[in-house]
Amino acid sequence: MKPKKPIELDGRTGEGGGQLVRISVALAAVTSQPIRITHVRGNRSGGRGGGLKSQHVAGIKWLAEATGAEVEGLSVGSHTLEFRPSLTPAVSSAGLQQTGKPIIVAADSPAASIMLIFQAVLPYLLFAADSDGTPIELEFQGGTNVSFSLSYEYLDQVLLPTLEAQFVGVRVERRLLQRSWSTGSSRMGSVWFRVHPLPLGQPLKLKESNPEDGTAAKEKGFTIKHIDASILTPTALHAPLQDALARDLDTLFPDTELNFKVVEESGHDARMYVLLVAHNTDDASSPSSRRWGRDYMYASKRKNKSPAFLSSEISRHVSKQLYREVALRRGAVDEYLQDQLIIFQALAAGRTSFPRGDEDPDVDGEPTGNAVDLDGVDAALRDLDLAAEKRLKRDKKTAEPFGDGSMHTKTARWVTSEILPEVKWFNKGSFCEGSGISFH
Repeated sequence: MKPKKPIELDGRTGEGGGQLVRISVALAAVTSQPIRITHVRGNRSGGRGGGLKSQHVAGIKWLAEATGAEVEGLSVGSHTLEFRPSLTPAVSSAGLQQTGKPIIVAADSPAASIMLIFQAVLPYLLFAADSDGTPIELEFQGGTNVSFSLSYEYLDQVLLPTLEAQFVGVRVERRLLQRSWSTGSSRMGSVWFRVHPLPLGQPLKLKESNPEDGTAAKEKGFTIKHIDASILTPTALHAPLQDALARDLDTLFPDTELNFKVVEESGHDARMYVLLVAHNTDDASSPSSRRWGRDYMYASKRKNKSPAFLSSEISRHVSKQLYREVALRRGAVDEYLQDQLIIFQALAAGRTSFPRGDEDPDVDGEPTGNAVDLDGVDAALRDLDLAAEKRLKRDKKTAEPFGDGSMHTKTARWVTSEILPEVKWFNKGSFCEGSGISFH
């Protein structure tokens, strides 16, 4: 059989960073489609540097081993990458089954984000089932709280719970073993995962929602039930930051319950991180459940700022960002979650929708109170009636990122369209008709 010709991707397209690399290699591994990326991370040639980083090399190296891929350019700093997999997830699954010890996936630096490495390999793991449905255990080593990447807290509280609530059969157990920051003295962090692959022959697909849930949403809109806060800072900031968040969030979301989910000593004066997650229901497993996250890793100078002043500054920033997402933009997902869900929409069977507007609302607008009516959220596909379906307009495939949302979201759609031509996007990317891939 004649080898497939690699799909050529320009790494400068759209956001032009690591996301393009992660999605394209993940899809190539799942579909056994060879790819060639030139100008890797070509839009990161400034202070953050272009070419592959340690986290990309770690993820691609593991996928190459799992898929029996031939790889060229797999080194830190490489600006061209060619990845030619030969084994499908179902064929390679036998080699992934457990021998009593987790598979180790290690970066060579604590500045390399574990969560970004995990994002690159998760789609492949979801389809790597054996006939017994054996889960796959892995330990990832690198950084857990790294600049310009999602934190362990965001992965644990937003991304993975959303996948588990929205898609049939997705189940990922996880545990933080050792935290590691990209600031302060460096040490390697680690996270344990147990991924339960989809049963053989089962594609990724949305759960069916309870009709009563949909009716209630249409009549009342969504109201924020509670907000979870995670605080990772020096101990001196714990009390004043909790007070500041309670005050600011009560102003923006009156009478909404605030839970402090994590309050932890960060171990260094330069390590200050806060995550806020808003929930529309107390039933996290329901397909109608939604969560919106906004976080803030403080990067400004702390010198001569009191704990009270710092706490007020951090709280105002992250609280307003959450308010912008939930009460003003009124999307089905937050900005970061939307682009992270694109690859799963493209792989899934049927139509999926996680819409979010394109315009940036005025964050300084007056708070509207607890009646956060998210009617726009209810445009999700499961509530789409026949009349609305007739109005779906297919988006044309273009040579550039497309649709609504952030540039990361637009770029993610473009990558999926390049590697999975059968995927169809509608209404500026608001709806996706996925590929429905499955393996026997």
